[in-house]
Amino acid sequence: MAATATGDRLTIGALAQAAGVGVETVRYYQRRGLLAVPARGGGAVRYYGRADAARIGFIKRAQALGFTLEEVRGLLALQDGTDRRSIRRIAAERLAQIRAHLRDLRKMERALAAVLADCEHHPQAPCCPIVASIAGPTAP
Repeated sequence: MAATATGDRLTIGALAQAAGVGVETVRYYQRRGLLAVPARGGGAVRYYGRADAARIGFIKRAQALGFTLEEVRGLLALQDGTDRRSIRRIAAERLAQIRAHLRDLRKMERALAAVLADCEHHPQAPCCPIVASIAGPTAP
């Protein structure tokens, strides 16, 4: 299917190209209810507007910030910016999740650094300390 655009009328291919996504991403967002399915024009072709490309851009930027598609749905419902309390709540929840993930990553970093150092300081050990650490304690 050729990607064509006439003024503010974009085919699905032209919309995908304008938004920097694939056609299947556009369809996926439609199935998830994040993007409306336009009525068919004078023929079998559906036409989208530039606002649809902007909406996809909003979705992609929100995902880049770590928001799930369900959270993006909530943000889209609040996109006019008038319910700032709800927007702050969604953003604060995401920030708390990111901070918890960072704490977990720091713990993993410390654990891996410790077994790596153990491996470097005990090169003659019968079993690699890294593999032994991952395998866990052996049963008697």
